[in-house]
Amino acid sequence: MTEDYRIESDTIGEVKIPVNALWGAQTERSRNNFPTGAKMPLEIIKALLQIKKAAAIANKEVEAIDGKKADLIVEAIDTLLALSDEDLRKDFPLVVYQTGSGTQTNMNVNEVVAHQAAKINADIEILPNDDVNHGQSSNDIFPTAMNLTAAAAVNRLEASLQHLIDELKQKQEKYWTTVKIGRTHLQDATPLTFGQEVSGWVSALEHDLDYLKTLGQTLSEIAMGGTAVGTGLNAAPHFADIIAEKMSDLYNLKFTADSNKFYGLAHHSGLNVVHGAIKTLASDLMKIANDVRFLASGPRAGYNELNIPANEPGSSIMPGKVNSTQAEAITMAAVRVMGNDVVVNVASSQGNFEMNVYKPVLIDAFLESAELLEGTMRGFADKMIAGLTVNAERMEELVDNSLMTVTALSPHIGYHESATIAQTAEKEGTTLKVAALKSGLVTEEQFDQWVVPIDMTNINK
Repeated sequence: MTEDYRIESDTIGEVKIPVNALWGAQTERSRNNFPTGAKMPLEIIKALLQIKKAAAIANKEVEAIDGKKADLIVEAIDTLLALSDEDLRKDFPLVVYQTGSGTQTNMNVNEVVAHQAAKINADIEILPNDDVNHGQSSNDIFPTAMNLTAAAAVNRLEASLQHLIDELKQKQEKYWTTVKIGRTHLQDATPLTFGQEVSGWVSALEHDLDYLKTLGQTLSEIAMGGTAVGTGLNAAPHFADIIAEKMSDLYNLKFTADSNKFYGLAHHSGLNVVHGAIKTLASDLMKIANDVRFLASGPRAGYNELNIPANEPGSSIMPGKVNSTQAEAITMAAVRVMGNDVVVNVASSQGNFEMNVYKPVLIDAFLESAELLEGTMRGFADKMIAGLTVNAERMEELVDNSLMTVTALSPHIGYHESATIAQTAEKEGTTLKVAALKSGLVTEEQFDQWVVPIDMTNINK
């Protein structure tokens, strides 16, 4: 042993390990063999710790390991879970881009728990494989951790989405009768109210929330008890059921071990389909955020229908500029989610024979997507939508100058004659009313009776 390192060995041979590190030989090999990329998400580490705690309790209940060993494992894990994220990370240095089963991260957890147990009570020997990992393999515990963390992330995402829906509903109600011009194909269309426009956004997000809730149920199946290939070899009877019950209580979500283990190890269809719903949410958020920022463009040379909060200076060179930064943030997040969906799709397809070997990159992409949308939706709701107001005068001006209100004349004088009036107004640069009266087909009284923008919105029907 040197001043900076201690020597441990595994089935391959001796390894030099930093003297104060809680990890062991297999973690050190992985740390040196795979130095590239982001660290394994701490959510996965915490989930693995919680599963191993439940496994120790389950193994004790079914008398698969000595009770004192189980109690010490639980105490060691509780000590680790009590650490701050910063302190916990110090002993979990491995990256996402490692073995595709997550085995090295599983062993990282096993080794750290064993060493932590030795610090608490050196008189009881706790072995990483035989004790901490008893009745488990990386092949069933890692996908279990994936589903636990994904389900919890989706739950948080749903809460953030509901918050945004609630903020938008307030604007929908407030501006239900505020008339503005509609636009299709980026061209003027018939009027609607801003409240009606917002109601479309709300409905899209409510559908997205329903998709998440419905599809999210597929994450409730856990692979525990499948061990190496799905046969359950070396797992005690009822072991997985006890873990599922404890994880349900811990996460306040329903999990079940009553599942096909061969599916659980080799397929990640649930994660794939739920991420598809997250991508759908991202698509809708992209559309909504783009609508908001375009309608707020200006203030002098854009649509200028909406006023957005001034959260920060918008330019390093143009004084007084305000930008729609919250919309920019959430649309960038949406782009990332769309890219992550490709990762999840391809990774899910790589279930060769009895095990998928793209697990770490799949769950890393999934959790990133959920976290990005959860955070940017809250920012968008609180720092943009909450402070959003309408420029009613500008909306009225655009409605008054629009040629598409001519649609209200069509039932009375016909489509062709109405089109001619609109084309005349555009060509001569006059208002629709002037062109209509000039045509001789409509009296002023008739025009004022038929072309009423608020009536064209059908909000009273």
